Amino acid sequence: MFKHNRNNLRLFDLFIFASSMNDTLPCYRKIWQISLPIILSLVAQNVVNVTDTAFLGRVGEVELGASALAGLFYISLFMLGFGFGIGGQILIARRFGERNYAAIGKITDNSLYFLTFLGLILFLFIRIFAGDILSLMIESEAIYNASLDFLHYRIYGLFFAFANVLLRSFYIGTTSTRVLTYNAVIMAVVNVFLDYVLIFGNLGMPEMGIKGAAIASVAAEFISAVYFFAYTFYKVDLNTFNLFKFRKVDYKVIRTTLNISVFVMLQHFLSLAGWFTFFMIVEKMGERSLAIANIVRSAYMVLMIPVFAFGSTTNSLVSNIIGQGRSDEVILLIKKVIVLNFALIGSIAIVLAIFPHAMISIYTNNPELIRQTIPSFYVVMSALMFFSFSSILFSGVSGTANTATALFIEFLTIVVYLSYTWFIAEFLKLNITWVWTSEYIYFLFLSLLSFLYLRSGRWRHKVI
Repeated sequence: MFKHNRNNLRLFDLFIFASSMNDTLPCYRKIWQISLPIILSLVAQNVVNVTDTAFLGRVGEVELGASALAGLFYISLFMLGFGFGIGGQILIARRFGERNYAAIGKITDNSLYFLTFLGLILFLFIRIFAGDILSLMIESEAIYNASLDFLHYRIYGLFFAFANVLLRSFYIGTTSTRVLTYNAVIMAVVNVFLDYVLIFGNLGMPEMGIKGAAIASVAAEFISAVYFFAYTFYKVDLNTFNLFKFRKVDYKVIRTTLNISVFVMLQHFLSLAGWFTFFMIVEKMGERSLAIANIVRSAYMVLMIPVFAFGSTTNSLVSNIIGQGRSDEVILLIKKVIVLNFALIGSIAIVLAIFPHAMISIYTNNPELIRQTIPSFYVVMSALMFFSFSSILFSGVSGTANTATALFIEFLTIVVYLSYTWFIAEFLKLNITWVWTSEYIYFLFLSLLSFLYLRSGRWRHKVI
């Protein structure tokens, strides 16, 4: 599998894992070994978000709010490609469980063709329609103009981001996750350095403010993609996986991937669009409320990292053991992941609830803004406890490849979530802290619907 002798240990690790899965479920230690590199990679990747928010929080509240809105608009569209990658990851994990390694390369190569085409379509969409869409949603002219400045540069990162999605799916699907850490650290270091240089005009560079944050993110994604491909060509035995043969487009493979991915793409888009709508509601409450919400959002994304990592692990492991014909063990596997996730998230939430200033002060040095943010921060800390198990249940649904059901669950949950948010913010006119209680509603509905579906057993008959 790997070209050089010094990498043979990873070859044995991979096949020993596949073999051990034939006898018993992965133990807590094995789940942790797979999840930890994903956690570390997401930590490094989220340094990008934290750095942008922290630096722009020192530029001004307009830039802080604009980066949140424009960033969510960009991510909502990016999630279409990310969702396709998750579908590919589920398929790769299934073929890996079946030990059909040659099929993995065909899935990966054709996913690259599709993601390149999708990136071009989304790039043109943002260039042509972003201004009109944002003008309908943003009331503040200053925030609107700053958002367009950010997006003008940020959209070039789509192509590099989709390249990273592709290889992330390959490595997680084959449970070889260590490289994700190295790649993300490189991206984080590049982004922090360029944020420092371009936002504030340090080291002789022009002071670009929010434009500098966008350029830094694009450059970091470019370097990350270059490293990812270089690592893959140098370390991986491409012949074992039939990888990067770049034959003609196989529409059957793309259709098979899309049959799973299209619902994941829509589900992720819907999820981010729901959050984007949440911020549109908050934006009408004023620039201070939007600034508070952006700080909480950025902190929230960092604290969600272990949850997302365990969710990716759940996707792959569930698909893997189903591929081995062991559907009866899916629920027990999900329970094991929930225990690990809940223990980790609970520990983090307790510590940060005791020392909220330490986290919030990363994003702003304004004492009044910090004071007004703390109540919302407490709400989010408690909501994380619900998230720690609801997300794993939901990832279990996706891992069974019943992604249409996952989309339906997400849709119902988002409708209830946004209805509650609008009722609190627009009808009752309550403050931003009360608006954040909508997170309780979201996670309770998500966990309930996911649990009922998994318990029904209807997912056992899905064939991919």
